[in-house]
Amino acid sequence: MSTLPGLRPANPRFSCGPTTKRPGWSLDALKGAPLGRSHRAKLGKDRLKQAIDLTREVLQVPADYRIAIVPASDTGAVEMAMWSLLGPRGVDVLAWEAFSKDWVIDITEQLRLDDVRVMWGEYGHLPDISKVDCDRDVVFAWNGTTSGVRVPNADWIAADRKGLTICDATSAAFAQDLDFSKLDVTTFSWQKVMGGEAAHGMLVLSPRAVERLESYTPAWPLPKLFRMTKDGKLNEALFEGETINTPSMLAVEDYIDTLTWAKSLGGLKALQGRADANAKVMADWVARTPWVEMLAADPATYSNTQACLMIVDPQVTSHSERAQADFAKSVAALLEAEKVAFDIASYRDAPAGLRIWTGSTVEASDLEALLPWLDWAFVQCKASMRKAA
Repeated sequence: MSTLPGLRPANPRFSCGPTTKRPGWSLDALKGAPLGRSHRAKLGKDRLKQAIDLTREVLQVPADYRIAIVPASDTGAVEMAMWSLLGPRGVDVLAWEAFSKDWVIDITEQLRLDDVRVMWGEYGHLPDISKVDCDRDVVFAWNGTTSGVRVPNADWIAADRKGLTICDATSAAFAQDLDFSKLDVTTFSWQKVMGGEAAHGMLVLSPRAVERLESYTPAWPLPKLFRMTKDGKLNEALFEGETINTPSMLAVEDYIDTLTWAKSLGGLKALQGRADANAKVMADWVARTPWVEMLAADPATYSNTQACLMIVDPQVTSHSERAQADFAKSVAALLEAEKVAFDIASYRDAPAGLRIWTGSTVEASDLEALLPWLDWAFVQCKASMRKAA
């Protein structure tokens, strides 16, 4: 396939984070941002509260759950939860991709908790979730951003659990069904499914998590950025828009804009439907394309927000792992040079391959236009590999 495909994606932004902005977005969407004003003034607090209220509405968060805007993206939200809540019970932590492995390091090497069970899964595979003991605290990612593998549901989490569940849902929130009745802490960031700007995280707490915060004091010091209680009680102001540190009101406005767009589509189900349709485009192409496979081994665990792809052509896989990684990078670089796909190389710690975002702000028509280019780039890079040999 030496001839260039005729149709190019209208939007070549298939990065897995930050992800593409919503369709039709422009800087005009941010004109209402209260720039140059204090986030603690009434106008600023009103906009922050609006972001929280829209999050609850679009994500369908139960009325008795608290929602806060916190520093340092999803990472900050997860670490706030772990540093503040873990300790009184044993912990089961699930890890099958890069970010969940970071939570293992935090729990075992930084917090140094004694009673920890780590349940490992190789890239492309979930750990054995049937072995999770929900009378212990459980830390897990709902969707593996760097592996394209998600938990299929929350059936494995006991409704009558004694422990807390801490769920990193950053590439799942707004695109996948989160069963909040099974989640005590849910975290995510704006720059994933909603295509927002970086550095802000969201923290959603169940009443059980609030009870733990008010009844348990960790043995270690808590930095100011992690503190969610005041005088032994939940700091309710934090969950009404009074952030711990200064947020970007420009980024807040951008998040509000995308939530408003989501409402105009029909809300959560519409967002999920867009991601599902995008994922089907990629899955159907993989099924008919011999040189590529999903990294996810079980179709029941395929993510609908990113397709993590392995190059399985024998003439490529017969080379060293480094050569295979270089080949995948060359495919991604060629597509970027043609301005048809930006930032689609696999995550740096993941197996070599490609990673294409299919979340709710992506248009299915752009993915359809991309597919012939993927085939074209593969043929070009394979020819170059043969010449080099």
